[in-house]
Amino acid sequence: MHRFFTIIPTYNEIENIHSIISAVLEQGPMFNVLVVDDNSPDGTAEAVSELMQKEPRIFLHRRKGKLGLGTAYIEGFKKSLELGATHIFEMDADFSHNPSDLNRLVQPILDGTADVTIGSRYTRGGGIKNWPADRLILSYGASLYVKMITWMPVKDPTAGFICYKSEVLRSITLEKISFLGYAFQIEMKYACWKKGFRLKEVPIVFSDRVKGKSKMHSGIISEAIMGVLNLKWRGLTGYYD
Repeated sequence: MHRFFTIIPTYNEIENIHSIISAVLEQGPMFNVLVVDDNSPDGTAEAVSELMQKEPRIFLHRRKGKLGLGTAYIEGFKKSLELGATHIFEMDADFSHNPSDLNRLVQPILDGTADVTIGSRYTRGGGIKNWPADRLILSYGASLYVKMITWMPVKDPTAGFICYKSEVLRSITLEKISFLGYAFQIEMKYACWKKGFRLKEVPIVFSDRVKGKSKMHSGIISEAIMGVLNLKWRGLTGYYD
């Protein structure tokens, strides 16, 4: 029987956490939610703890502070595998990723045509809502840059709406994944690709958050730009094999 785990990293997401968890669980009885909270001062973890008393499909992993998106997902991957996940999703807490797309995202894996699926803004049928022009240009330009440097056949390498078959995450040495922000998203896809797994993009429409504050900052962008060069070098030296 399939057991899906949706990992949702949080820091000060009290405005969204109730509704995003409910929306994910509504997608079917096989869905579970694992919230990885970085010691949110707004009470996000406490809210999740209350929900857990009523719903056994909700899980919480507390951390001591803001330790980076990449490490949050790595810890979430390991915890989900321990809990018996057959498929593991990455997803934002702010509804920029639509929970109703979760079943579409996992379907190619269930059909046997992919090992990893990517909710893609830049493939045919995908798109972005409510972003200013400068952010659109930066994001699309970054995607072209990644493809040019790495040769990875993915149109949206910084995408954060992902589904992995559990075997993929078990086969990757997660301790080698070292980047924290957008570069983490690129590195995971690159590591999967270098291992020979089948990556497939599924079109989604990405909507900018309505509630709460964006976690984007210049350091994340700088890490992604420099990190891609690092990834290429690692790939050439067999680091991810």
